[in-house]
Amino acid sequence: MSEKVVFMGSPELAAKILESLVTRYQVVGVVTQPDRPAGRGKVLTSPPVKVLADQLGIATIQPERIRDEAFAQLQAWNPDVIVVAAFGQILRQRVLDLPKFGCINVHASYLPRWRGAAPIQAAILHGDEFTGVSIMKMDAGIDTGPVLIQEKVYLTEDENLASLTHKLSTLGASLLLKALEEYLDGRLNTTPQPESGDTYAAMLSKEDGLLDFSKSAVEIDRKVRALNDWPGTFCEINGQVLKIRKVKILHSETHPAGMQSVLDKIPAISTPDGWVQLLEVQPAGKKWMPGADFLRGIQNWNDSKKND
Repeated sequence: MSEKVVFMGSPELAAKILESLVTRYQVVGVVTQPDRPAGRGKVLTSPPVKVLADQLGIATIQPERIRDEAFAQLQAWNPDVIVVAAFGQILRQRVLDLPKFGCINVHASYLPRWRGAAPIQAAILHGDEFTGVSIMKMDAGIDTGPVLIQEKVYLTEDENLASLTHKLSTLGASLLLKALEEYLDGRLNTTPQPESGDTYAAMLSKEDGLLDFSKSAVEIDRKVRALNDWPGTFCEINGQVLKIRKVKILHSETHPAGMQSVLDKIPAISTPDGWVQLLEVQPAGKKWMPGADFLRGIQNWNDSKKND
């Protein structure tokens, strides 16, 4: 294709889409988030899109915000269309108006459900039957623009953030190519989003990962699956943070919420409607381990202890 494309995105999901985009289009530039400290050592790390763009030899800028200098670079690239996927910044009107064909967003939900920054997590958290990918033309609102094409993805019972992200990024990559070809050729029109049924998935913080065992076991399980690995889920045990990556529900007679016990040699915490076994955990300052191994190194884990 002869059209010049600028791509904006940052995480692994976006990198998958960029990888597909370059097979069909001339990507003249990439805009991604700045390098950030990551991991226990807080090592300055480039976002996955930057890593891929470097491998592909594509010019890249990493502005905190698209202000005058970054906008001047966009003008110099002179794109026919800008493709956006999980970029993490709101685009001003002058950016939206710059390309001939506007800005096209690959959004990981079946709009208008789950507009906003964390649509994949929200779908799992709320027990949705399905989510999807929507290819939309961006306007000044947050994920409110008209849709070019969208497709559903049904969630499995054990769906987690990693598995659903993989499904949606794979679908998004192929759906974008289909939509772009037809849209740029004038064969695909936009459709306004429905006026009802919209929901919003706000940006998540680490504090959102705190588990509340007064909630149902199903809600606890969904939260662990939805927030794994970002921002992750945790609780406090004996004044220490315990990160939790995988759980299993054991329905049983009711108990006061937050009681600790050992069930089938695995640590468990009660909820109002059953027990939640902690299958995979990370104590403070240690590596991830099976729950059974965690029990060998902790004292006073018993059913008389109430988790706060």
